[in-house]
Amino acid sequence: MKKIIAATLALTLLGMAPAAAHQPVDLLNSDTTPSAGPLLVDGTVSFAVRASFTKAGQKKAFRAALKEGDQLDVQYLIIDKKPENKLKNSKLPLLVITSPSGKKTTMKFTERTEFLETYSRTMYLYLSRISEVAEPGIYSFMITARTKSAITLGVGAREVPGEVLRGQ
Repeated sequence: MKKIIAATLALTLLGMAPAAAHQPVDLLNSDTTPSAGPLLVDGTVSFAVRASFTKAGQKKAFRAALKEGDQLDVQYLIIDKKPENKLKNSKLPLLVITSPSGKKTTMKFTERTEFLETYSRTMYLYLSRISEVAEPGIYSFMITARTKSAITLGVGAREVPGEVLRGQ
């Protein structure tokens, strides 16, 4: 009986690890500028930043801090179901990433690769990915809607718990 309880406890704890590591961050309607939005204290930690829009022109934003020698990893994903998977690329939200030095990068859609997120059993489509050596400092992420839609941005790659600050 003790072995069954121990095995159940071990499996439960193992099953909980992904929830703590790939942390969800929902952008609020009040997160309209990078400084108003949340700050991912360590941009190398894996976060799933979710943004939902009800109309064209809406903006949502956040920031991520990176240090010298860190890697900037960003993935642009949509859930693989209507209406998002039927939207033309020109109708999906525009993501502009601004580096600490002011360099602006607009994510371009280069793929539609399926990805099963195993924890939630949700099928996504990768539309774009960036992986490059980061500048030290705070990166700003500005998302602008072109129609009613929702996206998820994967930021960071390290599967460990991370910290998110609001109102700073």
